Amino acid sequence: MLLGFLKATSGIRVRLFSTVTHLSPSVSPVSSQFASLLKECKTASTARQIHQQIVSLGLLSSPSRPTISSSLSSSSSLGTGIIAAYLACGALTDAICLLERLSPSPVLWWNLLIRQYVKEGHLDCALILCRRMQRVGTRPDHFTFPFALKACGELPSYRRGTVLHAVICSNGFELNVFVCNALVAMYARCGAVDEATYVFEEIISRGIDDVTSWNSVVAAHVKSGNPEIALDLFSEMTQKASNMASQRRSDIISLVNILPACASLCSFPRAREIHGHAIRNGLFWDIFVGNAMIDVYSKCGAMGDAFKVFNGMEVKDVVSWNAMVTGYSQNGDFDHALELFEKMHAEHIALDVVTWSAVISGYAQRGHGHEALRVFRQMQVSGLEPNAVTIISLLSACASIGAISQGMETHAYAVKKCLLMLDDDDGEGEDLMVQNALVDMYSKCRNFKLAQSLFSSIPLKGRNVVTWTVMIGGYAQHGDANDALALFSKMLVKARSIVPNAFTISCALMACARLAALRFGRQIHAYVIRNRYKGTKLYVANCLIDMYSKCGDVDAAQNVFNMMPDKNSVSWTSLMTGYGMHGYGKDALRVFEEMQKVGFVPDGITFLVVLYACSHSGMVDEGLDYFHNMGKDYGVDAGAEHYACVIDLLGRAGRLDKAWEMTKNMPMKPTSVVWVALLSACRTHANVELGEYALGQLLELEPGNDGSYTLLSNIYANAGRWRDVARIRSLMKKSGIKKKPGCSWIQEKKGTVTFFVGDRSHPQSKQIYALLGTLIERIKALGYVPQMHFALHDVDDEEKSCLLSEHSEKLALAYGILTSSPGTPIRITKNLRVCGDCHSAITFISIIVDHEIILRDSSRFHHFKNGSCSCGGYW
Repeated sequence: MLLGFLKATSGIRVRLFSTVTHLSPSVSPVSSQFASLLKECKTASTARQIHQQIVSLGLLSSPSRPTISSSLSSSSSLGTGIIAAYLACGALTDAICLLERLSPSPVLWWNLLIRQYVKEGHLDCALILCRRMQRVGTRPDHFTFPFALKACGELPSYRRGTVLHAVICSNGFELNVFVCNALVAMYARCGAVDEATYVFEEIISRGIDDVTSWNSVVAAHVKSGNPEIALDLFSEMTQKASNMASQRRSDIISLVNILPACASLCSFPRAREIHGHAIRNGLFWDIFVGNAMIDVYSKCGAMGDAFKVFNGMEVKDVVSWNAMVTGYSQNGDFDHALELFEKMHAEHIALDVVTWSAVISGYAQRGHGHEALRVFRQMQVSGLEPNAVTIISLLSACASIGAISQGMETHAYAVKKCLLMLDDDDGEGEDLMVQNALVDMYSKCRNFKLAQSLFSSIPLKGRNVVTWTVMIGGYAQHGDANDALALFSKMLVKARSIVPNAFTISCALMACARLAALRFGRQIHAYVIRNRYKGTKLYVANCLIDMYSKCGDVDAAQNVFNMMPDKNSVSWTSLMTGYGMHGYGKDALRVFEEMQKVGFVPDGITFLVVLYACSHSGMVDEGLDYFHNMGKDYGVDAGAEHYACVIDLLGRAGRLDKAWEMTKNMPMKPTSVVWVALLSACRTHANVELGEYALGQLLELEPGNDGSYTLLSNIYANAGRWRDVARIRSLMKKSGIKKKPGCSWIQEKKGTVTFFVGDRSHPQSKQIYALLGTLIERIKALGYVPQMHFALHDVDDEEKSCLLSEHSEKLALAYGILTSSPGTPIRITKNLRVCGDCHSAITFISIIVDHEIILRDSSRFHHFKNGSCSCGGYW
């Protein structure tokens, strides 16, 4: 046995042989020689063999084998030497087994083992080791508890943390500042900020606090989303600083802890105060403080100050550069971000995944998806592995350009790299963020089957507010708005633990606006008031103005606007747009004047709204004045969209020649929206030749636009050129272009009721058609004459009259009269432009019914009352 051992340990076999063969009655020298051999061990197997020899020679005591007092010291020394050898070789299990056999079992070695387990991330094992230590009779000390509490915090395990807290109190360590600081940190990591604060207050009351105590509680409040409390505590801490014996490093940690609180509040003044504090205390030039200052200034939008900090730093690392690149990118100054990115290349600064992700994100935010994909490919060539943030930015880029194939490739890559494990307990992990980005990407690419499939694959408890918001927003903006509202209702009922945020509310309001769902919109408004969304977040209030305007209640939109404590340019333009689409041009111009009086400077978008309002109100001279003076008086250059509005204004007013002249004399090439405006004017004034030319130009820009073909087909039909109508329809069929079917709907208590032309699917269709027949007969007696040229089919007049009477807006009106109480407004929405004959018929019907009829078509609102319409013929 001994010879085998010597062969296996050739490096120390001579010394070991000498030690074994020259044993003397005194074991102390032998123990010293074994201790020396243990220090030279390089492998766990060698340590085990030396351990075996020591045991076989009876030099090691154990609980079951009493040792004479003279040899107790050397035996304990050998035991700790073996444990040290095992630890040095990474044989933790052997070290633990020996520790459990030693008597006494030194707490120092237990602490080292627990610390090692925590360091390696074996947190449960570290806590189990604490229990095993106590079972063999070794009491934990003030070093044991901080390690164990760190394990509880990092798991996190609130239950085991509270048990340890009880053990700490029962063992008399509640006055030890190191242990108490570890308690504060543990509770903070477990999300129990109230308990962390309680322990901190106990520390303060006992007068044992130090800088670490304050740092721990400040960090707890920052992490828990209480930045105001964190800043108040920091202020109190700095006032006590003169009485606290603190090291410089602790003060640096204090600053790095508190600056994210300023960032979360976008509190530039507080950040400047802390900046001054750092300079006064000689801490500003620490690289960690400098990087944190760059980050907070960036998040406060103060990139000038961030650059001053960056430029003044004597030592910079890649984090400093990344903070600047990310700051410029997030603040929309992508030119400077790219400039720094290129400078990093030129100065051979190693680019990491954060740098690449910031550039990809910047391109994605600007809608430059192709450039973002190109940078991602460069990142791959460089050999760096993208992380979850990179993938999320890349998916955003794909969504911005509708690149679903690249989005699906990114999806596959995320699966391959195990970024979609969905195994985080708190529902806030990176994998869920990637999943949310995927739902968003598929929604924006209009693949709702895949988006819904991904959404449904996330367990109900695993979804966070972002998961619900991206799905609701996808439906609201790019899909079926009815699905958006149904999902929002489901969220309120089934996911009660998740409260909709302001973005969720905004998405639901967008869906209401698309559907003209006034009842649902009012319910959401009431929900906002009940739940006291802070000042009704500015964008929520703006969405409410937009929703009420598009649902036909512009007075309610004005009331929301009046109640807003703060307004931005979007608030003003939303209200102006609302008045414009209802034909209230004078009110729109009144708002425009008020906007300027309070200090807002009109921009290009503002003038688009002004021209739109003038166009829909027949205010030709006013519109032309604003158009001609916007450059001279306001410094706003007219773009193609402004020219389109003026062409539309002239076309609605019957000045087709001037509209065509303006189109020809535009300083830039006419865009598709200009040709659409001219084509619409040609339809109104039955100008076939110019309409054909406009369509030809339009199809060169947008060959798949079904509305363009439909407009020209209608022009031909009005002129009685039925062969040309047939030719256009045949061309659409061959090109795979389908005309959007016209439909009209009414919102009622039980939901939406939709009608198509000639629709007889409704259970009350007999009553609807009977009432409609009666109404038509009555208004004919008042002078209504069916306008046959709006029946776009080559049939006789009798059949045309029948076809006109079955249009969807007439059916919806008849249903509304049947189901509404006298005096209540009837609100109808049509997905296309209202038919001219229907407009005439409804004008007459408004004389004989006790209802205001509010009809929203694809272009504007029509308020029919007492035989007149708010459009004044400009529609």
